[in-house]
Amino acid sequence: MTSAQPRARGAVRLSVKATEFGTGIRNLRQSGSSKAVFPRSRTTGIEAVLVNTAGGVTGGDAFETDICCESQTRLTVATQAAERAYRAQRGEIAQVSNRLELRGNARLDWLPQETILFDNCAFERTLRVAMDAQSTLLLVEPIVFGRAAMGETLGQCHFKDRIEIFRDGRPLFVDSMALAGDAATHLARPNIAGGAGAMASVIYVSADAETHLSQVRAILSDTSGASMVRDQLLYIRVLAPDSFELRRSLMPILECLNNSSLPRSWML
Repeated sequence: MTSAQPRARGAVRLSVKATEFGTGIRNLRQSGSSKAVFPRSRTTGIEAVLVNTAGGVTGGDAFETDICCESQTRLTVATQAAERAYRAQRGEIAQVSNRLELRGNARLDWLPQETILFDNCAFERTLRVAMDAQSTLLLVEPIVFGRAAMGETLGQCHFKDRIEIFRDGRPLFVDSMALAGDAATHLARPNIAGGAGAMASVIYVSADAETHLSQVRAILSDTSGASMVRDQLLYIRVLAPDSFELRRSLMPILECLNNSSLPRSWML
Protein backbone atom coordinates (compact mmCIF):
# COMPACT_ATOMS: atom_id res chain seq x y z
CA MET A 1 0.00 0.00 0.00
CA THR A 2 1.40 3.37 -1.04
CA SER A 3 1.54 5.94 1.73
CA ALA A 4 0.02 9.37 1.19
CA GLN A 5 2.35 12.06 -0.05
CA PRO A 6 3.24 14.78 2.49
CA ARG A 7 1.33 17.99 1.89
CA ALA A 8 1.97 21.55 3.02
CA ARG A 9 -0.35 23.38 5.39
CA GLY A 10 -0.10 26.99 6.45
CA ALA A 11 -2.14 29.73 8.10
CA VAL A 12 -1.61 33.37 9.03
CA ARG A 13 -4.09 35.33 11.15
CA LEU A 14 -3.29 38.99 11.61
CA SER A 15 -5.25 41.90 13.08
CA VAL A 16 -4.11 45.51 13.42
CA LYS A 17 -5.34 48.30 15.67
CA ALA A 18 -5.01 52.06 16.01
CA THR A 19 -2.58 53.29 18.67
CA GLU A 20 -1.27 56.70 19.69
CA PHE A 21 1.79 55.96 17.54
CA GLY A 22 -0.19 54.87 14.46
CA THR A 23 -1.13 51.38 13.31
CA GLY A 24 -0.02 48.54 15.58
CA ILE A 25 -0.42 44.78 15.70
CA ARG A 26 -3.26 43.51 17.88
CA ASN A 27 -2.91 39.77 17.21
CA LEU A 28 -0.67 37.55 15.10
CA ARG A 29 -0.83 33.79 14.75
CA GLN A 30 1.09 31.79 12.17
CA SER A 31 1.46 28.09 11.63
CA GLY A 32 2.91 25.52 9.26
CA SER A 33 4.47 26.79 6.06
CA SER A 34 2.94 30.29 6.30
CA LYS A 35 4.85 33.14 7.93
CA ALA A 36 4.47 36.91 8.14
CA VAL A 37 7.38 39.32 8.50
CA PHE A 38 7.19 43.05 9.10
CA PRO A 39 9.89 45.13 7.39
CA ARG A 40 10.15 48.83 8.13
CA SER A 41 7.27 50.41 6.25
CA ARG A 42 8.00 52.89 3.51
CA THR A 43 4.45 54.25 3.83
CA THR A 44 2.21 55.19 6.72
CA GLY A 45 0.86 52.26 8.66
CA ILE A 46 2.29 48.72 8.74
CA GLU A 47 3.70 46.56 5.96
CA ALA A 48 3.33 42.78 6.24
CA VAL A 49 5.10 40.37 3.89
CA LEU A 50 3.68 36.86 3.60
CA VAL A 51 6.16 34.01 3.13
CA ASN A 52 5.42 30.46 1.96
CA THR A 53 8.33 28.42 3.31
CA ALA A 54 7.17 25.39 1.27
CA GLY A 55 8.37 27.20 -1.84
CA GLY A 56 5.10 26.87 -3.76
CA VAL A 57 1.82 24.97 -3.82
CA THR A 58 0.88 21.62 -5.31
CA GLY A 59 -2.11 19.31 -5.21
CA GLY A 60 -3.35 18.62 -1.69
CA ASP A 61 -1.74 21.71 -0.12
CA ALA A 62 -3.94 24.08 1.90
CA PHE A 63 -3.17 27.66 2.92
CA GLU A 64 -5.30 30.23 4.74
CA THR A 65 -4.81 33.92 5.44
CA ASP A 66 -7.14 35.95 7.67
CA ILE A 67 -6.57 39.68 8.08
CA CYS A 68 -8.58 42.22 10.07
CA CYS A 69 -7.98 45.98 9.94
CA GLU A 70 -9.69 47.96 12.66
CA SER A 71 -10.81 51.56 12.19
CA GLN A 72 -8.13 54.24 11.71
CA THR A 73 -5.50 51.75 10.56
CA ARG A 74 -3.54 51.24 7.36
CA LEU A 75 -2.01 47.92 6.38
CA THR A 76 -0.09 46.93 3.26
CA VAL A 77 0.19 43.21 2.55
CA ALA A 78 2.65 41.87 -0.01
CA THR A 79 4.38 38.54 -0.67
CA GLN A 80 8.07 37.81 -0.50
CA ALA A 81 8.13 36.26 -3.99
CA ALA A 82 5.87 35.06 -6.75
CA GLU A 83 3.72 32.10 -5.76
CA ARG A 84 4.16 28.95 -7.86
CA ALA A 85 1.38 26.45 -8.54
CA TYR A 86 3.26 23.27 -9.47
CA ARG A 87 2.24 20.07 -11.22
CA ALA A 88 -0.27 18.09 -9.15
CA GLN A 89 -0.99 14.40 -8.90
CA ARG A 90 -4.28 13.18 -10.30
CA GLY A 91 -7.23 13.93 -8.04
CA GLU A 92 -5.34 16.34 -5.77
CA ILE A 93 -6.10 20.09 -5.73
CA ALA A 94 -4.30 22.87 -3.88
CA GLN A 95 -6.60 25.17 -1.91
CA VAL A 96 -5.80 28.77 -0.96
CA SER A 97 -8.31 30.83 1.04
CA ASN A 98 -7.79 34.53 1.81
CA ARG A 99 -10.21 36.51 3.99
CA LEU A 100 -9.93 40.25 4.58
CA GLU A 101 -11.96 42.45 6.93
CA LEU A 102 -11.89 46.27 7.01
CA ARG A 103 -13.69 48.19 9.74
CA GLY A 104 -14.60 51.86 9.87
CA ASN A 105 -12.18 54.04 7.90
CA ALA A 106 -9.44 51.38 7.70
CA ARG A 107 -7.33 51.09 4.56
CA LEU A 108 -5.87 47.83 3.24
CA ASP A 109 -3.53 47.50 0.25
CA TRP A 110 -3.51 43.83 -0.81
CA LEU A 111 -0.48 43.62 -3.13
CA PRO A 112 0.67 40.02 -3.63
CA GLN A 113 3.19 39.29 -6.35
CA GLU A 114 2.35 37.07 -9.31
CA THR A 115 0.92 33.58 -9.09
CA ILE A 116 2.67 31.45 -11.73
CA LEU A 117 0.69 28.50 -13.09
CA PHE A 118 2.76 25.50 -14.19
CA ASP A 119 1.63 22.83 -16.64
CA ASN A 120 -0.64 20.21 -15.05
CA CYS A 121 -1.25 22.32 -11.95
CA ALA A 122 -4.47 21.94 -9.96
CA PHE A 123 -5.11 25.09 -7.96
CA GLU A 124 -8.20 26.77 -6.50
CA ARG A 125 -8.18 30.11 -4.72
CA THR A 126 -10.78 32.32 -3.08
CA LEU A 127 -10.51 35.89 -1.82
CA ARG A 128 -13.36 37.20 0.30
CA VAL A 129 -13.47 40.79 1.54
CA ALA A 130 -15.87 42.27 4.10
CA MET A 131 -15.56 46.05 4.38
CA ASP A 132 -17.46 49.00 5.82
CA ALA A 133 -18.71 51.90 3.72
CA GLN A 134 -15.93 54.21 4.98
CA SER A 135 -13.12 51.71 4.32
CA THR A 136 -10.63 51.87 1.44
CA LEU A 137 -9.38 48.81 -0.42
CA LEU A 138 -6.67 48.51 -3.07
CA LEU A 139 -6.38 44.97 -4.40
CA VAL A 140 -4.34 43.32 -7.15
CA GLU A 141 -4.20 39.68 -8.25
CA PRO A 142 -1.58 39.02 -10.98
CA ILE A 143 -1.52 35.63 -12.75
CA VAL A 144 1.15 34.24 -15.10
CA PHE A 145 0.22 31.42 -17.48
CA GLY A 146 3.56 29.63 -17.60
CA ARG A 147 7.03 31.17 -17.70
CA ALA A 148 7.56 32.59 -21.19
CA ALA A 149 11.34 32.83 -20.75
CA MET A 150 11.43 29.05 -20.18
CA GLY A 151 9.18 28.30 -23.14
CA GLU A 152 6.46 26.93 -20.86
CA THR A 153 2.81 26.65 -21.90
CA LEU A 154 -0.27 25.39 -20.10
CA GLY A 155 -1.15 22.30 -22.10
CA GLN A 156 -3.22 21.04 -19.19
CA CYS A 157 -4.31 22.77 -16.00
CA HIS A 158 -7.09 23.11 -13.47
CA PHE A 159 -7.40 26.63 -12.10
CA LYS A 160 -10.28 28.37 -10.35
CA ASP A 161 -10.10 31.86 -8.89
CA ARG A 162 -12.90 33.81 -7.22
CA ILE A 163 -12.99 37.28 -5.70
CA GLU A 164 -15.94 38.42 -3.56
CA ILE A 165 -16.24 41.86 -1.99
CA PHE A 166 -19.02 42.79 0.43
CA ARG A 167 -19.59 46.33 1.72
CA ASP A 168 -21.83 46.83 4.76
CA GLY A 169 -22.87 43.19 4.36
CA ARG A 170 -24.08 43.59 0.77
CA PRO A 171 -22.41 42.17 -2.36
CA LEU A 172 -20.33 44.85 -4.08
CA PHE A 173 -18.21 42.87 -6.55
CA VAL A 174 -17.91 39.24 -7.62
CA ASP A 175 -15.51 37.90 -10.26
CA SER A 176 -14.68 34.29 -11.14
CA MET A 177 -12.23 32.64 -13.49
CA ALA A 178 -11.95 28.98 -14.43
CA LEU A 179 -9.41 27.30 -16.71
CA ALA A 180 -9.51 23.58 -17.45
CA GLY A 181 -7.86 21.32 -19.97
CA ASP A 182 -5.79 22.93 -22.73
CA ALA A 183 -5.57 26.40 -21.22
CA ALA A 184 -3.08 27.70 -23.79
CA THR A 185 -5.59 27.16 -26.60
CA HIS A 186 -8.34 28.92 -24.65
CA LEU A 187 -6.10 31.87 -23.79
CA ALA A 188 -5.09 32.28 -27.43
CA ARG A 189 -8.66 33.09 -28.48
CA PRO A 190 -9.22 36.80 -29.23
CA ASN A 191 -12.33 37.00 -27.06
CA ILE A 192 -10.53 35.53 -24.04
CA ALA A 193 -6.92 36.71 -23.73
CA GLY A 194 -5.64 37.09 -27.30
CA GLY A 195 -2.56 35.02 -26.55
CA ALA A 196 -1.52 36.96 -23.44
CA GLY A 197 0.87 35.15 -21.16
CA ALA A 198 -0.07 37.09 -18.03
CA MET A 199 -2.95 39.13 -16.65
CA ALA A 200 -4.00 41.01 -13.55
CA SER A 201 -7.12 42.43 -11.97
CA VAL A 202 -6.83 45.66 -10.00
CA ILE A 203 -9.71 46.81 -7.80
CA TYR A 204 -9.88 50.11 -5.96
CA VAL A 205 -12.83 50.75 -3.63
CA SER A 206 -12.85 54.23 -2.17
CA ALA A 207 -14.87 57.42 -2.03
CA ASP A 208 -12.27 59.04 -4.34
CA ALA A 209 -12.13 56.16 -6.86
CA GLU A 210 -13.65 58.12 -9.76
CA THR A 211 -11.11 60.93 -9.40
CA HIS A 212 -8.36 58.46 -10.38
CA LEU A 213 -10.05 57.13 -13.53
CA SER A 214 -8.64 59.57 -16.09
CA GLN A 215 -5.14 59.41 -14.61
CA VAL A 216 -5.15 55.62 -14.64
CA ARG A 217 -6.40 55.47 -18.23
CA ALA A 218 -3.57 57.76 -19.29
CA ILE A 219 -0.94 55.25 -18.13
CA LEU A 220 -2.59 52.03 -19.30
CA SER A 221 -1.00 49.79 -21.91
CA ASP A 222 -2.80 49.08 -25.19
CA THR A 223 -4.00 45.73 -23.82
CA SER A 224 -5.52 47.12 -20.63
CA GLY A 225 -8.77 48.78 -19.66
CA ALA A 226 -10.25 50.66 -16.71
CA SER A 227 -13.82 51.58 -15.81
CA MET A 228 -16.06 52.52 -12.89
CA VAL A 229 -18.13 49.35 -12.66
CA ARG A 230 -20.23 50.97 -9.94
CA ASP A 231 -20.13 53.92 -7.57
CA GLN A 232 -16.77 54.14 -5.73
CA LEU A 233 -15.39 50.97 -7.42
CA LEU A 234 -12.69 51.30 -10.06
CA TYR A 235 -11.82 48.08 -11.92
CA ILE A 236 -8.76 47.58 -14.11
CA ARG A 237 -7.82 44.55 -16.23
CA VAL A 238 -4.28 44.28 -17.54
CA LEU A 239 -3.06 41.79 -20.17
CA ALA A 240 0.63 41.33 -21.00
CA PRO A 241 2.84 38.91 -22.95
CA ASP A 242 4.83 37.83 -19.87
CA SER A 243 5.39 38.49 -16.19
CA PHE A 244 8.01 41.20 -16.72
CA GLU A 245 5.74 43.29 -18.95
CA LEU A 246 2.83 42.68 -16.60
CA ARG A 247 4.75 44.07 -13.65
CA ARG A 248 6.03 46.99 -15.67
CA SER A 249 2.42 47.85 -16.57
CA LEU A 250 1.11 47.35 -13.04
CA MET A 251 3.65 49.37 -11.08
CA PRO A 252 2.61 52.87 -12.24
CA ILE A 253 -1.07 51.95 -11.77
CA LEU A 254 -0.52 50.75 -8.22
CA GLU A 255 1.70 53.71 -7.36
CA CYS A 256 -1.04 56.05 -8.60
CA LEU A 257 -3.74 54.36 -6.51
CA ASN A 258 -1.45 53.74 -3.55
CA ASN A 259 -0.31 57.38 -3.56
CA SER A 260 3.02 56.13 -2.28
CA SER A 261 5.93 53.85 -3.09
CA LEU A 262 5.33 50.13 -3.44
CA PRO A 263 6.81 47.44 -1.18
CA ARG A 264 10.42 46.57 -2.00
CA SER A 265 9.42 43.11 -3.21
CA TRP A 266 7.64 44.78 -6.16
CA MET A 267 10.74 46.49 -7.50
CA LEU A 268 11.88 45.35 -10.96
